[in-house]
Amino acid sequence: MEFFRIRKDIPFMRHALVFNVISLVTFVLAVFFLATKGLHLSIEFTGGTLLEVSYAQAPDLDKIRKRMEADGFTDTQVLNFGSSRDVLIRVPLGKDGETAKVSERVSASLQAVGGEPQIKRVEFVGPQVGKELAEDGALALLLVIIGIVVYLAFRFEWRFAVSAIIANLHDVIIILGFFAFFQWEFSLPVLAAVLAVLGYSVNESVVVFDRVRETFKKQRGMTTPEVINHAITSTISRTIITHGSTQMMVTSMLIFGGAALHYFALALTIGILFGIYSSVLVASPLVMWLGVSREQFVKPKKEKAEGVTEDGACV
Repeated sequence: MEFFRIRKDIPFMRHALVFNVISLVTFVLAVFFLATKGLHLSIEFTGGTLLEVSYAQAPDLDKIRKRMEADGFTDTQVLNFGSSRDVLIRVPLGKDGETAKVSERVSASLQAVGGEPQIKRVEFVGPQVGKELAEDGALALLLVIIGIVVYLAFRFEWRFAVSAIIANLHDVIIILGFFAFFQWEFSLPVLAAVLAVLGYSVNESVVVFDRVRETFKKQRGMTTPEVINHAITSTISRTIITHGSTQMMVTSMLIFGGAALHYFALALTIGILFGIYSSVLVASPLVMWLGVSREQFVKPKKEKAEGVTEDGACV
């Protein structure tokens, strides 16, 4: 299925160096922000208390925030959850690790604001649990990366595997760089979004790489840059359909999903946009520079010795 077909190949590889310099600068900035600012981890990773509170009428969240700050709660998040009458409160773990009676203190602050709050759920995440979640998340990320490299090495060739994983890590680091720069909360749903972006981005790379291999086998007169340009150009329509449809759903979550899905959808949005860029303008030039060629996919035909028949008998 195609919306359109481009008759003349677009010379993407002519500007490959420019695209990769842009990617390198963006990558370095993301690493810099991660190193200097770090991630603003949620209580799932750092430990703390989470409370779900229900009201008969929609409360004023600003008043709740100011009251809790006045009562000594710092870095507390107060946001709507599900509806305007449901409030989610996240209280980070105190510096002294004190957690006793946190729910009672929060309840007292809410009662002072008014509105007849009803605490529906209280959960505590200890620092040890948060540390284990962080380690498990890093392990999951590592296993996904290893799986992608092995799959691409078997499916295509090692040059494709190396190029794809560099491009995918480029996407992940840039997402983390955005979250570090703006100090957006990095939670378990955001980690899930990062893992989803890895799989989503490699899918785009596989489509382009598959067309590169197919073109090498069919078009013998093309140079390597021309083959890659043809592969990218011929998949543009498919890319617009796939990524456009996905981004429509993600945008709806971003706009209508509320605070619970906001950063999840935001991470997916960044990942989708940079995933297109990296698959086309980072992975493909890397494959070219690593020396991919037609001979790696098409076995040369054995020339028959003169005077020898097909069954090997001499004439």
